[in-house]
Amino acid sequence: MTSLRRRIGVNTWVWTSPLTDDALRTLAPKVKDWGFDTIELPVENLGDWDPPSAATLLADLGLDATVTLVMGEGRELVAADAATVRATQDYLRGVVDAAHTVGSPVIAGPAYTSVGRTWRMSEAERRACYAELVEHLEPVVAHGRDAGVRLAVEPLNRYETSLINTVDQALEALTPLPDAGILLDVYHLNIEETDVPAAIRRAGSRIVHVQVCANDRGAPGADHLPWREILTALDDAGYRGPLCIESFTAENATIATAASIWRPLAATQDAIAVDGLAHLRELMPRS
Repeated sequence: MTSLRRRIGVNTWVWTSPLTDDALRTLAPKVKDWGFDTIELPVENLGDWDPPSAATLLADLGLDATVTLVMGEGRELVAADAATVRATQDYLRGVVDAAHTVGSPVIAGPAYTSVGRTWRMSEAERRACYAELVEHLEPVVAHGRDAGVRLAVEPLNRYETSLINTVDQALEALTPLPDAGILLDVYHLNIEETDVPAAIRRAGSRIVHVQVCANDRGAPGADHLPWREILTALDDAGYRGPLCIESFTAENATIATAASIWRPLAATQDAIAVDGLAHLRELMPRS
């Protein structure tokens, strides 16, 4: 059993995309009633949902918020023209502002290239891309620092990016940006790391957000992942933040295609959240 009783959250992508004010008004009370501590709010496009309204709703329910950024088509911080980079930086600063309004301590996601963009590169080319990424992320990190919001950069699996796949690559890329951290998503760790708990321990103090799901994106626990060892490794790494269940509905064409969700991953979408919550709670102290 892990030594910590962590907050547990769930991403609204389990049910809908893009998130809207109406959808949040429906989902947030359910999430609270099921026993979650945190609700994770994706910002696919600025203005999809209203941060002040969301802040009021969540405060009334007693729910914490975390915020995820979305690197859709046309959002690029490396190997792109200056106008694209500026537009991406503007978007990320807007996500920081939304996070500040709803009280999220992080914005989390693959803040480097659009999901699905892959290309071959030499190690020298990769290092050059990392230097470019640092240059283009620095203003976003500074904006977050002023707002009390930390950027968490997510390594993705090899099928979704060729730039940052592993914990070690993320640590290398972010070395010049000490105020930036890492988002660890267990789904991607399972694909790219030969020893998931060891990778978590290597990430150490750079971990600022964690997303969880089964190895097939279903409910945590309905899988082969070593959950006790994963939670112990997070304890050892010093991570004290929430565990946020992230999965997707196959009914949404954009997100389902990006995440390769071609079939239902549980009996119902609610079951991904409720069963995952029950499994994670079972591994934690009761008080």
